This record gives sequence, structure tokens and C-alpha cells, in this order.
Amino acid sequence: MQATIGVLNISDRASAGVYEDTPGQACVALLREWLTTPFVTDYKIVPDERVVIETELKRMADESGCCLIVTTGGTGPAPRDVTPEATVAVCDKLLPGFGEQMRSVSLRYVPTAILSRQTAGVRGRCLIVNLPGRPKAIRENLEAVFPAIPYCIDLIGGPRLETDPAKMKVFRPAGT
Repeated sequence: MQATIGVLNISDRASAGVYEDTPGQACVALLREWLTTPFVTDYKIVPDERVVIETELKRMADESGCCLIVTTGGTGPAPRDVTPEATVAVCDKLLPGFGEQMRSVSLRYVPTAILSRQTAGVRGRCLIVNLPGRPKAIRENLEAVFPAIPYCIDLIGGPRLETDPAKMKVFRPAGT
């Protein structure tokens, strides 16, 4: 069974074509590196506008059937950083451990990680995870939480995602 994974880059400048979308491309590259399960990507770049972000998250989860959506950007304290608010608004359940783990890992590299507001949650059969907007930080954060992502998707009724254990070792309880 082929999975659909959403990648949503939230950036005023990238959506306006002012600069290249390297954060979103970094996410796709990591997923292609780690996953052995065939998947297609529902990919979009949108500005830092809460209603637009909410609309895209809903579309990806409800219409496109994404089992996972990763967002990049918009997680800081600046006035236009509204990705966490949009994520919370569309989720049925929040999973605060994702944000806690990502901030913990990021603090090893930069003291400003305490300013990050990444979160995660479930909408139907879709897991939504907010990532920072820099490719290096995206890798660090996604590496920290991805071991739990396939099992979370199992628990919410999504497709089974398998990885290359030499590149990304995930955790599932014995017998699952």
C-alpha cells in the first residue's frame, strides 16, 4: 500500500518566490532516505497566514489522505509565526511529547531553542508534526522524533511505514 505524506513549508518569502524552498526539500530528502515504504508527497508552500495553514492542513489530512504531515517554519515567537496555533486548531488530539523532545534536542545545539513552539497532533488518521525552518535543525529534530512516528501512525489507523534500519531505526513494541 502506498502512503501519502504531506510536506507544508510555511514561509512568506518562499511562497512569494523570494528564496528557494530548501526546508521543504530537506524534509522530502530525509523521508526518501529513511523510508522503504512507497509514498507520494503532497507538497505545498504557503505564507505565514493562520487560515491558509489551517486550510492546507485540513486538505492534506482529509482530502489527500496524508498519514503524516510535516510542516517547516513558523514556530518561533515572531508575530507572524502561527504554525502551532494552526496545528492546534485542526487537531483532534495533541501530542506534546514531540515538541518537548525536539526542543530538548535543539538545546544541545543552540540556546535559542527555548523560543521554539513546535507541536504535534492527530487529525483523524493523520499525524501532524511541526518542524523548524532551517534544514540543519529539521534533520536534528526529525531524527529525534521519527523513531516514534511509524508506530503512532499504526495506532491511529494509518498505513504501516517501514524504514531502512541502517538509516533510521524506529520503535514498535514486540509483536506489532
